[in-house]
Amino acid sequence: MTILEDARRVAANGPVCDSCLGRCFADRSFGLTNAERGRSLRVAAALEDDDPFEPADADDCWVCEGESQRFDEYAEQAAESLADWKFATYQVGTRTPPLLEENEKLLRESADLPEDAGESFKSEFNREVGKRVGRLTDTEVDFERPDVLALLNVDPEREELSDHAVEVQINSAFVYGRYRKLERDIPQTEWPCRECGGTGKQLAEGGGEESCDHCGGSGYLYDESVEQLTTPPVLDAMDGDEALFHGAGREDVDALMLDTGRPFVVEVKRPRRRDVDTDALEAEINEFADGKVEVTDLALATHEMVERVKELDASKTYRMDVEFDADVTSEDLDAAIEELRGTTVEQDTPQRVDHRRASITRTRTVYDAEGHLEDERHAELEVHGEGGLYVKELVSGDEGRTTPSLAGLLGVGAVVTALDVVAVEGEDEAFDDPEYLKEAI
Repeated sequence: MTILEDARRVAANGPVCDSCLGRCFADRSFGLTNAERGRSLRVAAALEDDDPFEPADADDCWVCEGESQRFDEYAEQAAESLADWKFATYQVGTRTPPLLEENEKLLRESADLPEDAGESFKSEFNREVGKRVGRLTDTEVDFERPDVLALLNVDPEREELSDHAVEVQINSAFVYGRYRKLERDIPQTEWPCRECGGTGKQLAEGGGEESCDHCGGSGYLYDESVEQLTTPPVLDAMDGDEALFHGAGREDVDALMLDTGRPFVVEVKRPRRRDVDTDALEAEINEFADGKVEVTDLALATHEMVERVKELDASKTYRMDVEFDADVTSEDLDAAIEELRGTTVEQDTPQRVDHRRASITRTRTVYDAEGHLEDERHAELEVHGEGGLYVKELVSGDEGRTTPSLAGLLGVGAVVTALDVVAVEGEDEAFDDPEYLKEAI
């Protein structure tokens, strides 16, 4: 059978608009809309049959019930619904009524065409409305992860379109950077009180509620966090609904994060602005943090950067002040450090975190170690270790739960009195490559 014979059978199934006719043959030729295909097939059939040409009455189409003529209306409504949002990329989706999907199926069956011949009503609606939305908003379509999604709720019973005809989904915006924590006793993220569950309240002896003794009624164990010191300016700059902080691991609450800093991403949900000046934003964050935290290398990022940061297999370099419970000589310290350098240690989950982490035995490598005595009872130690290495326990031995350890090799008790993280680096070094980061961001 020829394409004209197929087209005649489709057109013979009652009033069918040019779009619904042409959609059955959407895989034929290029550079045409389905409406142009449908009209061309009618003209060609009329010429071949030497019959009068009868144009289709689009409003009477029993397949789409006239919805194929409303691309412009839906595009204008979508653009209006997106008017309050700043975005560079978009995508259009369509919810097709079950009746229209059934009509499409019946049309192809009655014309003896394959069920998947041409393309679907939904596919055409997405494309035709999408092209118009792009022109109206001067933005680019993105089928992977657009800034915004306009979801069209097609309804033939709806005479005039309104906000209900278009649902708007606003995807998050992301800002990448590195932070340095310059004061101790600041957690990375908010730390709700375990005793009151973050409510700030506890049951009183005589009934009722009173302020939680453990947190002083604040609901948090610490008044500030890196998250609280960095995300508000980002949220304000992007005018979003909520900001989430994603860090590449975290340091202990009592540890500083120095030198190159730790990678992080701030995710802003439903941002009304996206193209912010990151240099100005970096300055605003640093002023807001008031010397407690400092951020660098701020740049706009993608959703993929969140996963890269969270899954970063990073090694870390630590600088520690160590105190011994007996005198130690420089020779003994040097020998112990040499023994640790390049070795693989076994660590049971430390006692200090055993209440919130699974009790397992981990093996981690000490890449490098350096140190010197300040006096017979005090030393400064620098360790570069594999990600996940518990360095406090590498020093103390944690009552035999970490072997080997500095305390075990020296035969004296040892404890870390001050801890600084001085570098967080990707194990494969790619994460610290400017070209890699430029591509990822």
